[in-house]
Amino acid sequence: MRILTIDTSAVASAALLDFDPLNHVRTTEVVANFATADTRSHAEVLAPGVKSLFTDPVVEGPALDAIVVGTGPGPFTGLRSGIAMARTLAFTWDVPLFGLMSLDALAHQVFDAPAYRDGRAVGPLAMGEFVVATDARRKEVYWARYSAGASLLEGPHVGPAAEISGGQVFGAGAGLYQDVLEANGARVYSLFADAQPTALELGRAAARRITAAGSLEGAGFLDSTPLYLRESDAKVPGPRKRAL
Repeated sequence: MRILTIDTSAVASAALLDFDPLNHVRTTEVVANFATADTRSHAEVLAPGVKSLFTDPVVEGPALDAIVVGTGPGPFTGLRSGIAMARTLAFTWDVPLFGLMSLDALAHQVFDAPAYRDGRAVGPLAMGEFVVATDARRKEVYWARYSAGASLLEGPHVGPAAEISGGQVFGAGAGLYQDVLEANGARVYSLFADAQPTALELGRAAARRITAAGSLEGAGFLDSTPLYLRESDAKVPGPRKRAL
C-alpha cells in the first residue's frame, strides 16, 4: 500500500510511504519525504515540495491508495494550506482522503523512541502516560495526553503550559515552557524539546493504524476537518455606524 501524507500544523511537510497492511513484520518504507524548518512559509513551499516526491505525479498520484492529512491542531493559515492541498489532490486524483490528528505523529515518535543509559537502550522512552505539546503561539501550547502505547487519552487542548502538571512532556511546546512545566512537576527531555509534527511521522502513525486494523476503513481515521481549537481572529465587519 502506498500513501501520501501531508502535515502543515507546524512546518510544511509531505511524505510518500510504502507498507503491507497485512504484514506486521515488514517495516514501513519511506519512498520520499520533505519538511521545512520554517513555520511560516507553507503556501509557498508545499506544492513544489509535494511535486518533488513523485517522478511523474500525473501517473503516480491516481495510483495512490490513500492520502492522509494532519488535521492539527495548528494555526489557521498553515493548517488550512495543508488540508486544502490534500483535498485538492484527493479530488483531482480520485483517491480516498483521511484525517489524523497531528499530535498523534509526535506521540508515535515518542512511542518508538528508546531511553538510553550509558549509551545503551534500556527500554521505552515513555515510561507511562505522557503529554505531547506544540507551540500554539500567544504564550500557549496545543497538547494532548497519551497512554504508554500512544493511544489518545485526553485532548487536544489549547492553553497555557501551566495547565499541564506531572509526567513526561514531549515536543516543541515542552521546550518553550520547560521552566513552567518543571515547576508543575513535569519532566522535559532535551531530545524531544524542539520536536514538531511532520508528515513522515504522521505517515508512520497512519501505517501502524492501518496495519493494526487490516484496512483503511477500519483504522479509525478522522475526516479532514481542521482542529483549530480557537476562533478566527478575522471577523465579518458589522454594519456601519451612523454618523449622526
